[in-house]
Amino acid sequence: MAATNEAKCKSKSVVDDLLQFLNASPTAFHAVDEAKKRLRSVGYEQVSEREDWKLEAGKKYFFTRNHSTVVAFAIGKKYVAGNGFHIVGAHTDSPCLKLKPVSKVSVHFYMILPTMSCRSVLFNLVQVTKGGYLEVGVQTYGGGLWHTWFDRDLTVAGRVIIKEQKNGSVSYIHRLVRVEDPIMRIPTLAIHLDRGADGFKVNTQSHLLPVLATSIKGELNKVVTKNDAQDDGETTESKSSPNNSKHHSLLLQLLADQLGCEPADICDFELQACDMQPSLVGGAQKEFIFSGRLDNLCMSFCSLKALIDSTSSQTSLEHETGVRMVALFDHEEVGSNSAQGAGSPAMLNALSRITNSFSSDSSLIEKAIQRSFLVSADMAHALHPNYMDKHEENHQPKLHGGLVIKSNANQRYATNAITSFIFRELAVNHNIPVQDFVVRNDMACGSTIGPILASGVGIRTVDVGAPQLSMHSIREMCATDDVNHSYEHFKAYYEEFSNLDQKITVDM
Repeated sequence: MAATNEAKCKSKSVVDDLLQFLNASPTAFHAVDEAKKRLRSVGYEQVSEREDWKLEAGKKYFFTRNHSTVVAFAIGKKYVAGNGFHIVGAHTDSPCLKLKPVSKVSVHFYMILPTMSCRSVLFNLVQVTKGGYLEVGVQTYGGGLWHTWFDRDLTVAGRVIIKEQKNGSVSYIHRLVRVEDPIMRIPTLAIHLDRGADGFKVNTQSHLLPVLATSIKGELNKVVTKNDAQDDGETTESKSSPNNSKHHSLLLQLLADQLGCEPADICDFELQACDMQPSLVGGAQKEFIFSGRLDNLCMSFCSLKALIDSTSSQTSLEHETGVRMVALFDHEEVGSNSAQGAGSPAMLNALSRITNSFSSDSSLIEKAIQRSFLVSADMAHALHPNYMDKHEENHQPKLHGGLVIKSNANQRYATNAITSFIFRELAVNHNIPVQDFVVRNDMACGSTIGPILASGVGIRTVDVGAPQLSMHSIREMCATDDVNHSYEHFKAYYEEFSNLDQKITVDM
C-alpha cells in the first residue's frame, strides 16, 4: 500500500510539473525559455553555436537556435569519440494563428476629390476600419482545427525586437512577451443569420479575424495617449511608432506596456494568438489533462524531464559511455524545413561538434551515428469513442495505455523491427505499458521528425507518442497516467540503452 501511494504521489508530481510547463509556454519561444531555465537550474551550461566548444566528459550542456529550438546533452564520464548518442527528439511548435507582417485590418477605397479644372480629378486612397471594429490580421500556421478558435478568450504572445539606447549607442534586443489579459476574440455568426448553412465552414481568410476593439474606443485610447504625452512634456511624435501604419496603435501600446518600453522602440515582432484558458487536470476521476499544445509540448516536457532526472545525481554519468541528448525542434507542424527545424543540419552539427571536441579524427562521426539511437516522440491518436471506425481494428491505442509505437510500411514513420524491439524491451524490463499503431489502409498517414532525421542523419529511429484526443484543437486532451508512463519510459531509455544495445547484433 505504501509503495502504491508513493507511486501515485510521484505520478501527480510529474503531472503538476507538466501543467506548470504548459502554462509557461504559450509559444515555441516561451517553451525554449522555460527549458533553458530548467536546464540551468540543474547545472547544464549553455554553449553557443557561434563559438568554439570546450567540452568535458561528465559535464552537461545545451544550446538554442533561433530561441525556438533547444538541444541539451549530458556526456558520460566514460565517453570517447566515436561512441553513440542516445536521443529523444520532439518539437516545440503547435498549430496556431500568427499575426501577419501587416496586422492592421482595414478597407481601402479611393475618394474622388474635385480639382479646379473640370477635366481632371484627384484620387485619394482612404483606409477605414471594417464595420467600426479594430481587427487583427492573422495567418494560419500548421493544420489546426480552426473552428475551435471561435468564441475563445484570446491574447497575444511571442517575441519582440526592441531598440535600446545607452550611452549614445543603439542596440537591438530580443524580448519575449505575453499580454496577460484577454484582448481579442473571434466571434461566430449567430445561427439566426446563417440558417441555410450546412455545417460550420470556416473561410480562413475572411472569418478568422480576431476583434481587438471597436474603432471608437480605439480612437479614445489615442486621445488618452496623446494627452498623457503632452502632460509629460513630450510630443506625440516622439512616442509614436513607425509601425502604426502596419499595426493598430492600440496593440502596439499594449505590447509596450507589457515590455516596459515605448511603442516607438518596437522594431518588429513574431506574435501569435493564444488561448487564455490555463492547462488543468479534469474529468470526474481527475484522469485527463485539458490543455492547448499537448501536441507536442507534452512529449517535449516528458523527454526534457527524463534527461534532467537521469543526469541529476553525482553518479548518474559515472558509467555512461555515450551521450544522452534531447532535441526539441521548431517548425515540425509545417514540414521542418527551416534553419531551426529537424530538416536543418542542427542535429548532425551537434553530433559532429561533440565528437570532434574529443578527437581530431573526422571519420569518427560516421561510427558514432551507427552506434546512436533516436526516439522520435510526437503525440499519437487515441481511439475516439464516437469515431471508432477511424482506427484499424487491431491497432487502437487507448488512454492510460502507455506510449504508442507507430509503424508505417511506406516509411511515414521510421520504426522497424529492431528499433521497436529495443523500445519495447525497455518497457518490459520496467513493467511499463506500451501500445501499437498503424493507420488504416484507406486513410492517409501523417508523419513526424522521425523519417526526416533517420534519412538525413542515418540514425536508427523509433517513432512513438502518448495517446491523445482532439489533436490540433485549441483544447486537446490526454490521460494523466500516460504522462507518467512517457516520463518513466524515456528515463529508462536514457539510463539503460547503452547496456541493452550491446546485446543486439544486426549488421555483423
